[in-house]
Amino acid sequence: MAEEDRIRWDEKHSKDEMPYTPIALVTEYANLAPGKWALDIACGNGRHSRWLARQGFEVDALDISKVAIERLQGIEGIHAKEVDFDTYTLPSESYDLIVKAYFLQRRLFSQMIDALKPGGIIILETFLHHPDNEREPSNHAFRLNEGELEAAFDDRCELLHIREYWDEDYMGYKTMKAAMVARKKSGGMTDEDFWS
Repeated sequence: MAEEDRIRWDEKHSKDEMPYTPIALVTEYANLAPGKWALDIACGNGRHSRWLARQGFEVDALDISKVAIERLQGIEGIHAKEVDFDTYTLPSESYDLIVKAYFLQRRLFSQMIDALKPGGIIILETFLHHPDNEREPSNHAFRLNEGELEAAFDDRCELLHIREYWDEDYMGYKTMKAAMVARKKSGGMTDEDFWS
């Protein structure tokens, strides 16, 4: 499956049709990060990596597409690496900020929290399953279900922003999206943890 994904994304990035403007959540909330080490998961053409690097972040930009990664090589502040997210494991407590936009792999949810330093920020936005979406992938697993982000992150993170809303995708199709900004809770036990 990974080789099929790599070929598909290389072809998509060769056309260079993806937007270069970062999503609003990144420009609005990246400043909440307690430090300057960031991870851009499935970075694609690097729209978030490039913007974060201009803000002084050191960014690990990861993607399965060799085409996408080659375009980011040599840009100051960006450390681009080709990885397969089916097998790659995020390093523990390494990042102040993690950005994941329009890529869904649920096995990474817990790893993302583990990869944050205490107080680190996750910014996540992707598509949500809805019967009225004008464009749906053939595989339902590539869309979130209603309330899924909150259920996955609420236990170990403070949710600073969570929203499910109608929008247009980059091709102009009306689609339901889910957006979240979360802060990793400190590792210390709380009174609630002690008595539960």
